Amino acid sequence: MNAAVSTAVFGGFMVLTVALGLLAVRGRGRAGGQPEGLPGKGGGGRRAGGLTEWSVGGRSLGTVFIWVLMAGESYTSFSYLGAAGWGYQFGAPVLYVLAYMSCGYALGYVVGPMLWAYARRHGLVGLTDIVAHRYRRPWLGAAVALLATVCLLPYIQLQITGMGVVVSTISYGAISLNWGYFLSFAVTTAFVTVSGLRGSAWVSVLKDVLVIATLGFLAVYVPWHYFDGYGPLLHRIVAEKPQWLTFPGHASGGLGQVWFATTTLVNSLTVVIFPTTVAGYLGARNADALRRNAMYLPFYNVLLFVPVLLGMAALFVVPHLTGAGSNLALFKLVVDSLPAWAVGLIGVAAALSSIVPMAVFMLVIGTMWGRSVLGAIPRLRTGATGAAEGGERGAAPEGRQKLFSQLVVVVAGALALLLTYTAPDTLVRLSLISYEGMAQLVPMVLLGLVWRRLTVHAAVSGLVVGLVLVCVLVFGGHDPVRGVNAGLVGLAANLAVALAVTWLGPRGTDERPDAEVLALDEEFPRQRARPQDAAVSPPGSS
Repeated sequence: MNAAVSTAVFGGFMVLTVALGLLAVRGRGRAGGQPEGLPGKGGGGRRAGGLTEWSVGGRSLGTVFIWVLMAGESYTSFSYLGAAGWGYQFGAPVLYVLAYMSCGYALGYVVGPMLWAYARRHGLVGLTDIVAHRYRRPWLGAAVALLATVCLLPYIQLQITGMGVVVSTISYGAISLNWGYFLSFAVTTAFVTVSGLRGSAWVSVLKDVLVIATLGFLAVYVPWHYFDGYGPLLHRIVAEKPQWLTFPGHASGGLGQVWFATTTLVNSLTVVIFPTTVAGYLGARNADALRRNAMYLPFYNVLLFVPVLLGMAALFVVPHLTGAGSNLALFKLVVDSLPAWAVGLIGVAAALSSIVPMAVFMLVIGTMWGRSVLGAIPRLRTGATGAAEGGERGAAPEGRQKLFSQLVVVVAGALALLLTYTAPDTLVRLSLISYEGMAQLVPMVLLGLVWRRLTVHAAVSGLVVGLVLVCVLVFGGHDPVRGVNAGLVGLAANLAVALAVTWLGPRGTDERPDAEVLALDEEFPRQRARPQDAAVSPPGSS
């Protein structure tokens, strides 16, 4: 009976999730005669319902939708499983998540509007577009798409694994892990293929309401139910588990203060150019929406203390969880003490915390391949002169690019599902590998957009050196390196090589004006125009 009730609640909300995704784009595709987005350079004939609408919401999302969408980056399956699991296993080191996200939001206050204005000015829809336009190398956009896919697929696997664990747990074992994994893939693929970024934003609203409500409830309920309040709980942790409250934590393998500081630094730099973050930036209606978002998001991070604390509380209730089983610490408390309908509702919040970020990851991979790889094949075959501009002249039309992108979404999700069945791993380790790899794009993207002298040879040389070093360290079991995050070691080598090649290597021959190459200050003034005006003309266009 418990399994039936909990599963029924969960199933009802999954149907609602797909319905919200469909409602989000109702009527958008029929507005084909209404130009949307950018009339300027590289914009071509973008129409509602095309790739721009699907991949970046038609560049029309306001502060609320951008906030809930980008909060999905903070509250993933890690929030309910990984954060509680690290709190259970190690303790203090898990606080790196709050540190790097807060620092990343501060950087995003500057970087977000910069990338938004640059992409809008030149009619770009993703990170690979930005790279291809900056360096005038379409093949480089395709190469970045391949790299990003390799780094993002484990993160999709992370979300599939997380949702599978949630579904199996809240069904009291009635639904197996394998079926839980498949359900995660099926629901996410169904709604993101049709609704794109706008649908993810709509579902994020439902997700955030449930996340705030359920974590708020658990923050009060669990300490009082099991320990008669916070005082007895905290006193017991201090008395019996003091090593969980200091660095390097309990049996963490050396995740001390140096690791904490270096991981916070490299992840805060990486998160602002992560492809999913960039998709959120580019979906904004104006730059001010991104600035407000950067100020509001840190308040949301306060909720992450809840699963961490409850993970440590689970040490006294279910004391024998080991390895990946520690990720179930929070849900063991939930299933043990709450009625089935409440278990189902909390399971929905956790599942949506997997679905929303997974949808955006799949969408970003689809957009990168549909736009920069498959969508560029006709341009390469015909040798169109406009290819180097990073725009659409000579490329596949937006309708075909969107179709390519949707097909890649299905393929990427299926591949991640296959990896989940054949190569499972612990949740946090997968996400760290993704970040350490993506960190190597920071010089190419951020430095390249503010420093013209960085040549394509320098950027690519640094990227290759950084990636090779990270792979050697991570897969060789040397992460962290004397306490330093391997991603930062790779990034330092990356930057050193890029600077050396810039100064000693061949000079660039790009004759375009600075406004074409760089993200200059005058390109992103504060947007004070009416929303309908901002949606039509990019800054600096005539």
